[in-house]
Amino acid sequence: HGDTNIHNNIISKFEFRHCKSFGNIFHHYYTHGTAPSCQQWKEDYKNCREWEKHQGIEAKEALQSSEMNRVAEQRKFTPVWTMRSNPPEDWNMPLNQETPRDS
Repeated sequence: HGDTNIHNNIISKFEFRHCKSFGNIFHHYYTHGTAPSCQQWKEDYKNCREWEKHQGIEAKEALQSSEMNRVAEQRKFTPVWTMRSNPPEDWNMPLNQETPRDS
């Protein structure tokens, strides 16, 4: 049961319930113009329960595949901020709060 690559039942159940909640459906519809698809969360929850009850290899592999796909999907987005390798030269200087900044 201690496989860290698998979402546990509690997380899968929470994600599925959250996905189909009124607030999430409203937000998703407002943002994207469509209702969210909760099918993958439902499938993950079903597979998680199957793994917990019977240790079915197919359920475990389906969960691992789903999680890898989810992580890969999240990594597709480019970061908003450019990562820097070093802090600015004057990082430790006090901020000049009297000079108004351009907005």
